[in-house]
Amino acid sequence: MDSSFSLEAWQGLGGMHRFDGHAVFAARRGAQGAPPLVLIHGFPTASWDWHKLWLALVGRFDCLAPDLLGFGFSAKPCWRQYSILEQADLVESLADAAGFERYQVLAHDYGDTVAQELLARDAERAARGEARRLKRVCLLNGGLFPEVHRPRPVQTLLAGPLGWLVVRLLTERAFRHSMRQIFGAQTPPSEAELATFWTLARHNGGLRVYHRLIRYMAERRTHRDRWVGALIDAAVPLRFINGAQDPVSGWHMAERYRELLPWADIRTLDCGHYPQLEAPQECLQAILEFLDAD
Repeated sequence: MDSSFSLEAWQGLGGMHRFDGHAVFAARRGAQGAPPLVLIHGFPTASWDWHKLWLALVGRFDCLAPDLLGFGFSAKPCWRQYSILEQADLVESLADAAGFERYQVLAHDYGDTVAQELLARDAERAARGEARRLKRVCLLNGGLFPEVHRPRPVQTLLAGPLGWLVVRLLTERAFRHSMRQIFGAQTPPSEAELATFWTLARHNGGLRVYHRLIRYMAERRTHRDRWVGALIDAAVPLRFINGAQDPVSGWHMAERYRELLPWADIRTLDCGHYPQLEAPQECLQAILEFLDAD
């Protein structure tokens, strides 16, 4: 699937919003009255991750794709805690501002964990007799089950007590090497994609907060029962699209999903951690097949 979205073109698709005193970027396109779709990106990149699917998705949905706090073009304040709970607040705030009463979610990696928190909140709303906000949730590669998540060495270092030093020593060469390792053998990232990832990471001093953003791995363990329970007890349809070659959350994550949820809807692709970039046509087909089911 061809895409013409440079980073500059992507930035032109959106605007800045305010969340808790900070500027947050979000791309927004789609036909008026089309079904709402919120796209939540992963770590360490940004909403640009969706650019190869964007034209097809906005032809069917009213799409909202934010850069979460600390990522991409959004603000990256040094002393935020950057919790998943806060990022879920951000997504709900933007969805409210967009007028989305009930919406579908397409998430990847870090965004999967945000989506799990949104599912948990949706269950709590239903228990209180309130209307649900979520309609369907489609998840791409991510650490849904922390017991089988396999972080890369640089992630482990960032999450450790010397993470603040690691970010200061992180070079573009090391960053590119780490990113290449999570793509499939036959679907490597282009040099242009790697350059864009690095630009997004460094934008507005972003590297300085990476050791704070990576705390989501510990959060996954702390809130494991809540977030895994949200998948097991979900009252809305779920689909997991999994790039099986991903060393972080590939086939082993899909197998764990099947162990815990034998009825799980899983589609496996022959690629790595970024199905939306590595196998966009196949990924899009699996997404639309699920989201268009109604």
